[in-house]
Amino acid sequence: MENKPIYITEFDRNRLEKLLLEAQSTEYRKSEYLEKLKTEISRAIVVTPENIPNDVITMNSTVCLEDIDAKEEEIYTLVFPEDADLAKGKISILAPIGTAMLGYKVGDTFEWDVPAGKRHLLIKKIIYQPEDAGDYHL
Repeated sequence: MENKPIYITEFDRNRLEKLLLEAQSTEYRKSEYLEKLKTEISRAIVVTPENIPNDVITMNSTVCLEDIDAKEEEIYTLVFPEDADLAKGKISILAPIGTAMLGYKVGDTFEWDVPAGKRHLLIKKIIYQPEDAGDYHL
């Protein structure tokens, strides 16, 4: 994760803070990604759902990412843990890549740690953002 400003909606922040609280009593409680998510939320610029820029990754956004090194595109939807389904490209916010991409915008790059090292990803486009579609409480 970088120190570049990220944006999240008030609605997402509230749901994510609740998720963090609930995760303390689950198998995730010892996950380093809970701490990383907490850090990301604490440094985020929080805006109303109506005022989030339409090029920012919010919860339930579907995005096209490019692996800069491999020159391959991947499409993911950022979801809450209960909706995660890797086979359908639905990535949990508690997964390393999910935590890494929250709040970044089209054109931003970020790193994702994998067993073989680091992947460098570019956010190419937002295919669907709930707030841009008028779905403010998805």
